[in-house]
Amino acid sequence: MVEVVVFAVCALICLGGALGVVALPNPVHAALSLVATLFGVAVLFVAMEAHFLAAVQVLVYAGAIVVLFLFVIMLLGVDRTEDVSTEPLVGQRPAAVVAGGATVIMILIALTNGARAVTGRPASTEAIDESVPNVNQLARVLFTDYVFAFELTAILLTIAVVGAVVLVRNRGAEDLVVDEPGEAGR
Repeated sequence: MVEVVVFAVCALICLGGALGVVALPNPVHAALSLVATLFGVAVLFVAMEAHFLAAVQVLVYAGAIVVLFLFVIMLLGVDRTEDVSTEPLVGQRPAAVVAGGATVIMILIALTNGARAVTGRPASTEAIDESVPNVNQLARVLFTDYVFAFELTAILLTIAVVGAVVLVRNRGAEDLVVDEPGEAGR
């Protein structure tokens, strides 16, 4: 009975947080709703006795990733209205269309060929060795079979933060108003 109550409460927290992410107009409030969702998922992991995943959920996602989101939100100053007809980076929209099309094509290839053609081995059906702790099995797979994807994700997050900082630095220089000498007394 206790497990059902915990599941129901956490499910409501997750659903409420997810609705807050997409429904709240303020991006800071939406990011904080994401924190509630991530904590609800962490408690669900604890209920399933996946303690390592719960700790990763809280430390990495709720801690680091949401702080990164909040940092970028505050840095970009999304509360200001902008003219979307001007393009800050030339060629950004055509590049986004090409990248989106390539992503759709890769997803279609993965769905038509099945998971075996993408990774080379059926990871979801691989036997779990009960004598080795879950953390050791996860680390072995993450840092051997999926090390390229792991490193690529780290590079992608770094590029995103650097890009946000570069965009803000360029825009910030245009927003500065310099008073003429002699106009300060007016």
